[in-house]
Amino acid sequence: MSCVNCSNAVEKVVKKIDGVSNANVSFASSYGEFEVRDTKVADKVRQKIEKLGYEIATNYEELEEKKAKNLKILQSKLILSVILSTVLMVLHMFLNHSFLNLMLQFLISFVVIFYCGKNFFTNAFKALKNINFDMNVLVSLGVFSSFTYSTFVLVFNKFIEQKFINFYFESACMIVTFILIGKFLEEKSKLKANDYIKTLLDLTPKIALLIKSDGTSEEILASNLKLDDVVIVKSGMNIPGDGIIIEGGAEIDTSILSGESMPVFRGVGDFVNAGCINTNGVINIKITKQNHETLLARMTKLLSEANAKKMPISRLTDKVANIFVPFVICISFFTFLIWFLVGNISNAIMCAISVLVISCPCALGLAVPISIVCALSNLAKNGVLVKNPEILENLKDVKNIIFDKTGTLTKGEITVYSTNLSDDILNEVANIELLSEHLISKAVVNFAKNKNLKIKKPNVEFENLIGFGIKAGEILVGNLELLNKFGVIVKNDFQRYLDSGFGVILVAKNLKYEGFIILSDELNSSAKELLNFLRKENINSAMLTGDNEKVANFIAEKLNIDKIYANALPQDKSKIVEKYRQNQGFTIFVGDGVNDGLSLKMADVGIAMSGGSDIAKGAGDAILIGNNLLGIKNLIISSNKTMKIIKQNLFWAFFYNIFCIPLATGLFFKFGFYLEPYFAALAMSFSSIFVVLNSLKLKYKKLLYS
Repeated sequence: MSCVNCSNAVEKVVKKIDGVSNANVSFASSYGEFEVRDTKVADKVRQKIEKLGYEIATNYEELEEKKAKNLKILQSKLILSVILSTVLMVLHMFLNHSFLNLMLQFLISFVVIFYCGKNFFTNAFKALKNINFDMNVLVSLGVFSSFTYSTFVLVFNKFIEQKFINFYFESACMIVTFILIGKFLEEKSKLKANDYIKTLLDLTPKIALLIKSDGTSEEILASNLKLDDVVIVKSGMNIPGDGIIIEGGAEIDTSILSGESMPVFRGVGDFVNAGCINTNGVINIKITKQNHETLLARMTKLLSEANAKKMPISRLTDKVANIFVPFVICISFFTFLIWFLVGNISNAIMCAISVLVISCPCALGLAVPISIVCALSNLAKNGVLVKNPEILENLKDVKNIIFDKTGTLTKGEITVYSTNLSDDILNEVANIELLSEHLISKAVVNFAKNKNLKIKKPNVEFENLIGFGIKAGEILVGNLELLNKFGVIVKNDFQRYLDSGFGVILVAKNLKYEGFIILSDELNSSAKELLNFLRKENINSAMLTGDNEKVANFIAEKLNIDKIYANALPQDKSKIVEKYRQNQGFTIFVGDGVNDGLSLKMADVGIAMSGGSDIAKGAGDAILIGNNLLGIKNLIISSNKTMKIIKQNLFWAFFYNIFCIPLATGLFFKFGFYLEPYFAALAMSFSSIFVVLNSLKLKYKKLLYS
């Protein structure tokens, strides 16, 4: 695609196909997303896109190959165009315009225009067939007009008045050359903007050392790994799949996924991700995720999809670009007409062509999407995976950030600190907890195992009472409200632990109070720094938790959180988030659990932790890889920088057209200010290159943590 109107054309045409409910195409990333009824409709979509004159790649690797091939062809045509145009300029400027000289100019310009610039004409023809006006239409009109007029004068010069005898072969060729230079640099820069996705793909392991049943290892394709396969990863090797270390220990470089610059040690029982590098040590890993489910695969897919989505400001520029080209053609026509009526045919042709060439909407079309691609790439490199790029436009307005507690402000690695239960009762509780997937349940089971108690699943009726606890047979395990609900008389022997900020679960058997289990949870190491940043930025903070007020206050005091909401059930959380949105302004919610899904959707922006549930990650607009809360700090700062760059780009794109179009029309001709067509082409190319290079600052700008 050569400009934003190309992507607009694909969207517009595909949406007209019966069975297509939505279409979204990104010019900057060359990515298209189409919602279709069935495979037959999908085939029609492919056929329609190809009929428009575009190739289709079905995966990112194929897209990169085609882009690289296109770039090579573009480079060859550019080199030829530069050489021939230089020769043509010498013929035009330094030699007499004899018939032989003019014939050489004609032949050289024919090769430059219809071979080197062939794509402009073929794409323009296809665009006009579909009533679409893009950059190719403007360039083709400008180049073809100058070439046709010059050819007409060359053939019929004996029948034309002297004042009408002008040749523009060199102008047509220089237009093609300068625009090819601009397109080459633009395409090369766009490839750089997307190279983080390529880096992720390059990191996708190709080979794995599978440990066979006889203990020997066999080299196989990583794509052939199955669940529960065991692989050996030696020092210097990439981890071939997501899994758990079952033997050994190693220092793992996770920088590509989490942004952590220092390798971290991982041992038996630790989870590791595909694509990370074993820098020192030997480990055996049991594969627990299929290839398409790995964090690396999901990051690549989500980043590609995010690049294709459009922000509201981007949709506005698309609409402007759609009406801009017909508007420019009208200006060009009236420019020609006015100069012709004045009697200056040379200025009429020169100015009309200059208006067409200088007004290509490339800079306008690139202003927003190329900035977004660069920002998303940089954030992903630093541990923040943005699924919905619209949030980058809105985060500058954030007034409140509301946090879930467990697994968000705390590590969620709950352990049992102590208990006053007898071993028999603890054994029964641990057996029941085996029926639950809750983090507290796992902590209780691990504690019982460490006490060498025999754990097995009981055959009892199990009921999970969300926000209260669990009931199984004769046993109740949960908070004070649960036991009170069933009329259990509870001793106040656990209060001192609550006052110290520990978590407490209570146990009753046959409606008789048996005792308590004391729980502890570490703070997320990045939480304090983030909260300090929020205070400096005058952003309100709040914490929602299902825990009691004592536990909530203990965490809030440590982090200096503005507001806490304790004993909050899932439905309470979403209501509080909605209330903040309506009464206190733009609100972010940060969570990790299944019960946070509704709140994540209810907030203006939902941010999920990568270690959280699939439901939370699905509902969130962004995911914090490695559960590093400083990613939120990066996200807010990156949002401000991105919008600043976008505004600079849009200012340049509009200012450039406002300034250059009057100049191209010859409005200031009597003051000695005017644009030759090839200078117009150079200026147009420069504007696009400026926008791309300005946007690339977002890609290489160092964020506040890495």
